[in-house]
Amino acid sequence: MQSTHSLVRGWRIARIVMHTFSGLALAALVLPVCNRWMRLGLIQWWCKRLLHCFNMRVITTGTVPDIRTHGTMLVGNHVSWSDIHAINSIIPVRFVAKVEIKSWPVFGYLVRKCGTIFINRTRNRDAARVVNIASHALKLNDNLCVFPEGTTTEGLSVLPFKSSLIQAAVQAEAPIIPMVIRYPLPDGSINMDAAYAGDTTLIDSMNTFLHMQQPVIHVHFCTPVASLGKTRQQLAKEIHAKISAQLQAFAVAPVTTQPSVASQF
Repeated sequence: MQSTHSLVRGWRIARIVMHTFSGLALAALVLPVCNRWMRLGLIQWWCKRLLHCFNMRVITTGTVPDIRTHGTMLVGNHVSWSDIHAINSIIPVRFVAKVEIKSWPVFGYLVRKCGTIFINRTRNRDAARVVNIASHALKLNDNLCVFPEGTTTEGLSVLPFKSSLIQAAVQAEAPIIPMVIRYPLPDGSINMDAAYAGDTTLIDSMNTFLHMQQPVIHVHFCTPVASLGKTRQQLAKEIHAKISAQLQAFAVAPVTTQPSVASQF
C-alpha cells in the first residue's frame, strides 16, 4: 500500500488537532444546553469531519437506517476505534463501551459527553446495571450500539458473542439492526493494517491511518431483527449468523472500492 507524503501527514495532523479542540468546546459549552436533535446533529457532523481529517471514506450497503430511526439497537463486529465515528456519521447512536475508554486522553472526555454507557467487564454484576440503563434509553427512543464480541478483531471472522447486553433490546422490545464492518482495499480484500487489535495502541493505530492515502470503512446493514418473543441467546445466535454469513459473502464476492478523486489532504 502506497504511503502518504510527510507533508500530507503533517497537514492532516494539524486539522485533527484543530477539530479535536472544536469538539472539546462543543462538548463543554454546547452539548449540555442543546436539545436532543441538535445534539445528535452536532455529534454526526463532528464524526464526519473527523473522518474527513483522516481522509477516511465511508461507504454503506444493505438496508441503511433512516436518520429518523429511533429506539433501535445496532449490533456489529468490531475492528477499530474508527468504527464508532463511521457509525455516528451515518446515524447518531449511544454506544456501550468498556470503562477503560473513559481514561483515554481527550477522546475519553468526548465520548463521556456524547452519552456513552460504560461497562466494567471485570465485574459480572455490572452487566445487569448497564442492561437496565440501556433498556431505559431504548424506551426513551435513543438508538444504541453494542459490539458483543467484547474486543476488536482483524475483521476476517466474528468471535463468539457475549449476549448479556442484547438483553436490553429484549426488555425494551426494540428492533435490532445487525451490521458488518469492514476495511477493504481497492481490490476488495481486507485492509489488515486498519485493525486496532492486539498490542496496538490508539496512537499507533491513528498513525497507521495517517500513512494511508484514503482508507475506506464499509458498513453493511443487514435486515432488522425483531426482539419480541425471543431470548437474548436466540437473538445473539441469529445476529451472529447473519454477520458471519455476510462477511463470508463479501470474501467470495468482494466490494471493490476504487480510490476517490477527492483530495488526498
